[in-house]
Amino acid sequence: MDPVIGLDIAKGKSQVQAFLQKKDPYKKSFVFEHNILGLHDFYRFWLEVEEITGRPPVVIFESTGHYHEPVLQFLEDYKIIYYLVNPILSHEAKKMSLRKVKTDAIDAFRLGELYYLYDDLQPFKKKAVKIMNLRNLTRQHDALTGTYVQIKLQFQTVLDQVFPEYKTVFGAL
Repeated sequence: MDPVIGLDIAKGKSQVQAFLQKKDPYKKSFVFEHNILGLHDFYRFWLEVEEITGRPPVVIFESTGHYHEPVLQFLEDYKIIYYLVNPILSHEAKKMSLRKVKTDAIDAFRLGELYYLYDDLQPFKKKAVKIMNLRNLTRQHDALTGTYVQIKLQFQTVLDQVFPEYKTVFGAL
């Protein structure tokens, strides 16, 4: 058996659908809240699937900006293996279906199916603090550089209006 739990994550809650193996869904889909009680309900369900299959199930969900962060942190704390899927990849998989029905339960189901569809999915590895700091510094540098260029252009525009002969008197900026 190769168990997987698909999560369709939304703001403050997630829809859950488990599979014991390919094309073998387990129980009905349910919702849990992103609070202590809800996350522990999910963990009890995760343990139930593990007990039935004899293997710890992996969890698969889409990257949702910041809505998935509480779930991701919970999975990290409990050392549960998970796959954080690019929404573009999961959208492509949804296109394979003939029916274009969209509900959270169906999305959780399709994410579970997606796990069995792609052999090359890799479990998510949390980035080191140094890498996260470098990424944040790079983003900050890009933002400051963009602001600097914008202010310089605005200054040049105002200077051209107020002192049109600036370049002939002083030269280029």
